[in-house]
Amino acid sequence: MNKSTFVAHMAKQHKCTQAESEKAIDIFVSSTISTLGAGEEVSLVGFGNFSVSPMKARAGRNPRTGEAIQIKAYNQPKFKVEKKLKDACNKG
Repeated sequence: MNKSTFVAHMAKQHKCTQAESEKAIDIFVSSTISTLGAGEEVSLVGFGNFSVSPMKARAGRNPRTGEAIQIKAYNQPKFKVEKKLKDACNKG
């Protein structure tokens, strides 16, 4: 499901306009990005936790040429699913 389909689904499910749904999604996404960018965690009970993990610099290889390259240290965003979401995905 892409964003526009999800916006329509959310609007229908919650009886609001598509503009309101899209605004809610945009607010959530931008707020999550800015919070993670500040090095903080976002925890949504029953859904999951968004966090950032530091990744160390390491040696790697260019897949095209096989040449050795140095990969810089960076922060990796992570998402850990909570039980309620996991259970909803495994109904059956």
